[in-house]
Amino acid sequence: QVQLVESGGGLVQAGGSLRLSCAVSGRTFSTNAMGWFRQAPGKEREFVSAISGDGSTIYYADSVNGRFAISRDNAKMTAYLQMNSLKPEDTAVYYCGTTAARAGWNKEDLYNAWGQGTQVTVSS
Repeated sequence: QVQLVESGGGLVQAGGSLRLSCAVSGRTFSTNAMGWFRQAPGKEREFVSAISGDGSTIYYADSVNGRFAISRDNAKMTAYLQMNSLKPEDTAVYYCGTTAARAGWNKEDLYNAWGQGTQVTVSS
């Protein structure tokens, strides 16, 4: 059974940075894509970024492109989301997920396992 644990969230001022981590247990880590989603209060969960199993393919939502960077370390079975130039509108609970799908990583329905989420709060 795959388990995911996020960490690294917190309170930061606008313009600041945070690095989220997602530690994964399970034998399929290096073959599965990893994705980050977020959910702000009163809003639906939305796609943030995704990375292929070998790290060669990466996608970002338009709202974070150029500010966030996704990466992974398959030896450590951990995915990361480096968040720079944070804005108050980035405030949300951030979730990482894993999927065996080969495409459509912006669709949360394709993810078969999720972490518990980590809160990111950006003050103005």
